[in-house]
Amino acid sequence: MSTPRVHLVIGPAGSGKSSVARLIAERTAAVYLDKDTVCTRLTEALLAAAGTDPSERDHNPYYQSVVMDLEYATLLDLAQDNLRLGNSVVLDAPFGRYFADPGYLESLADRPGWPRNVEYVVVRVRVDKETAHARVRARGHARDASKLADWDAFWDKASTAECRWTGARIVEFDNGGHGIDADAVGRELNGPV
Repeated sequence: MSTPRVHLVIGPAGSGKSSVARLIAERTAAVYLDKDTVCTRLTEALLAAAGTDPSERDHNPYYQSVVMDLEYATLLDLAQDNLRLGNSVVLDAPFGRYFADPGYLESLADRPGWPRNVEYVVVRVRVDKETAHARVRARGHARDASKLADWDAFWDKASTAECRWTGARIVEFDNGGHGIDADAVGRELNGPV
């Protein structure tokens, strides 16, 4: 059995993470796990039950202090289950809160039950400010309202966030106006880890 890979697809809102992540899953036959799909219904119910706006994430203290870590723990639990079966996974999530921790990927290996023999590939999706703004506006998610209300502040923070993780191969894609070339994705991902 080959060594399973964990593809962590990161980038700001509107960068096209989900499109790139789906393409990677399709090209590699990996299990696709999207944090929004996995968690949104439960997250909205938790936020409403706590008496907060179920659509607000960025400026919601309850989401930031309680719910967000639960979302990522759930996503990682699903990844772990698949990795233990020998399946590679594609994780479609921003992961921004964890960028500053160089040992973040190593900390995954400390999770009980996390397989020791996995390869990490961080796929950073980049896009220009205008394209990201147009995409976020077009998708029409209520959870994006605060981003759109102060797009310049959101973009300044999101576009300059530096992922400091070690222990992974880093692949970067520009997903601007012309989108991503599927063949280029395949070539990059089949390179050495």
